[in-house]
Amino acid sequence: MDTSTTTRTALVTGGTGGLGSAVTAHLLGTGWRVVVPWLVRDELARLGEHPNLHLVQADLSDPSALENAIRIAAAEPGAPLFGLVNLVGGFTSGHRVHEEPVAVLDAQLNLNVRTAYTVTQAALPHLIRGGGGSVICISAAATRRPFAGAAAYIASKAAVVSLVETLALEYSDDRIRVNALLPFVIDTPGNRAAMPDSTREDWAKPADIARVIEFLLSDDGAAVTGGSIPVTGVN
Repeated sequence: MDTSTTTRTALVTGGTGGLGSAVTAHLLGTGWRVVVPWLVRDELARLGEHPNLHLVQADLSDPSALENAIRIAAAEPGAPLFGLVNLVGGFTSGHRVHEEPVAVLDAQLNLNVRTAYTVTQAALPHLIRGGGGSVICISAAATRRPFAGAAAYIASKAAVVSLVETLALEYSDDRIRVNALLPFVIDTPGNRAAMPDSTREDWAKPADIARVIEFLLSDDGAAVTGGSIPVTGVN
């Protein structure tokens, strides 16, 4: 690829995961400079090497590590930070509310809302100074089609939608677009291992979601902000 075509940087949290590695690969293939914070060394093998891929070891719950990751993402004048893809998150299910410790709710809010909030908060000054940008967060289709036993997870993902809608309103004058994606089950190795008996026929493919993300980051998605967009495959 001709790296001279690279004009923008995207920070992809969770970029070494089952979905994140597909998003990272697609963005690199479409000319983005991509910065990926990582924690689990074994997951780096999913990414391989690329001249426009910048890996930074970082626990994003640590303010200094987060600041360093943002600094690296915004460090290239020829490829300013424009995109933020918040893929870090967690899932839990199995118990009704009266059977679930409140610590489970705290953990889901921390993974699914607080991380997206703090990373976005840290990136926003750079997006504002750069004249705009695009932020994407991951909510869940279950916020529209809830199921029993996952109240903590669904509540946290509903909070992500509210966060996105508010951010889209607050930063519209800064030309910053903010959208949420609502997947149901994504065809990742982790989900295959967790549900080995599923046919997977109606699972969303990571490569398909990656194309939606790149569209929303690009100028082609300039008209879309404040959206909650289903990415649920063919079902």
